[in-house]
Amino acid sequence: MSTIDNHARPRLVRGVRLRWDDVRKQHWLLVPEGALQLNSTAAAILALCNGERTLSAIATELEKQYQGENLIEDVRHLLSRISKRGLLIIEM
Repeated sequence: MSTIDNHARPRLVRGVRLRWDDVRKQHWLLVPEGALQLNSTAAAILALCNGERTLSAIATELEKQYQGENLIEDVRHLLSRISKRGLLIIEM
């Protein structure tokens, strides 16, 4: 289980960018050594990771946007995976 706190403020590390490819109609996370293809949900989560929003705020925003409930654990899981790859900074 992930240990990212609800009050943590995630942001992408320097040099990592979220991009939409119009030709392929696909979201990508551009990293120094390549690119990771993202689904639309992962892209929506990472787009909210600006170092100012907390994990709780990100989950709340997505719950409004997607009319879902209790998305915080799904958000926490994705952020944990991206963080373990060294692509996300978790600030407290």
